[in-house]
Order: sequence, then C-alpha cells, then structure tokens
Amino acid sequence: MEFVWFILVGLIAGWLAGLIVRGGGFGLVGDIVVGVLGALIGGYLFGKLGIAWGGLLGSLLVATLGAVLLIVVLRVLKRA
Repeated sequence: MEFVWFILVGLIAGWLAGLIVRGGGFGLVGDIVVGVLGALIGGYLFGKLGIAWGGLLGSLLVATLGAVLLIVVLRVLKRA
C-alpha cells in the first residue's frame, strides 16, 4: 500500500512542479516520473540538511520541491 501512496504523491508532486516551473503538467506518466524522481532527490537533500517533515503534506512538499529542482537543473543543462 505504501507503494501506491508513493506513486500518488509522485503524481501530484510532478503535476504541481509542472505548474510552478512551466505552467502545466507533463502528462500522467511524465508527472509520475518527475514526481517520483523529485521525491528521491528531495528526500536525499532534505535528509542531508537534517530537515524532516512527516505525514502526507510533508512528503508532498519535499517531493514537489525536489521535482522543481529537477526540472530547473534539466533546463539549465539543456541550454548549456
């Protein structure tokens, strides 16, 4: 059941990151991929900083911030 929540949080986080950075989502699969990768990146970075948020909202916030960071870095690398 945790896997399903992870995918749902990834979907919502990817969609939110798409709205924040670009003005729209990336489609169902794209939002899930961006959100899941964002959750991994955000979890790693926030863990290294010693910041921990619990619960569904905390997970969603960390995943969204990680996904936004992922999109920004990919755009910078694409321009270079």
